[in-house]
Amino acid sequence: MSATQHLQSLVEEDWHAATHHAFTNALAHGTLSRDKMAGYLQQDYQFIEGFVRLLASAVAHAPTLADAVPGAQFLGLICGPENTYFLRCLQALEVPPTAPAAPETIAFQQLMNQACRSGRYEIMLSVLVVAEWIYLDWASPFEDRAHDLPFWLGEWITLHSGDGFAQVVAYLRNQLDTAWDTLDHDARTQVTATFAEAVRLERVFFDASWAGFAVAK
Repeated sequence: MSATQHLQSLVEEDWHAATHHAFTNALAHGTLSRDKMAGYLQQDYQFIEGFVRLLASAVAHAPTLADAVPGAQFLGLICGPENTYFLRCLQALEVPPTAPAAPETIAFQQLMNQACRSGRYEIMLSVLVVAEWIYLDWASPFEDRAHDLPFWLGEWITLHSGDGFAQVVAYLRNQLDTAWDTLDHDARTQVTATFAEAVRLERVFFDASWAGFAVAK
């Protein structure tokens, strides 16, 4: 069992809840209301800046150029196609890209900021792996449905499934697996706690998305 498999096994209940969620199921089946998707996108878009800073910091802390390049390439995708997706969707749903941050949003923003400021590659990876692996897990089973959905639903699935995204997740996991082997007991404990908290917050965010965030008009 790899380190990331081990970490995932420790949070199996939250992981399953986050990757088999009523919110993502409704999204993939095209039954999610426009208001719920709009509220979700307004909140999720607020993660972009923090995520970019966290990923950029991880790239800067990568041990070698070879370790850094895939992360830098992924950074371009976040700043390009994913950022554009949000803006196109929010325009189509006729809502602004800004909204007051919900408590669930603030909590994950704080976790990303703490990881970024830690200066520790393995802590940054702990959050990045969770954020991307959970999305790969929930979106992959619905990859074939994406083209039959409105673009604000279907493209969110497409962005988080397929070989290209699977390779991104494999890269991030491999980086954390490799780093894990160099860590002492205390450092592993901190990685484990960070990983678990990230998974918990992902579940909480999906719970709040399904309940419905207030939509800023």
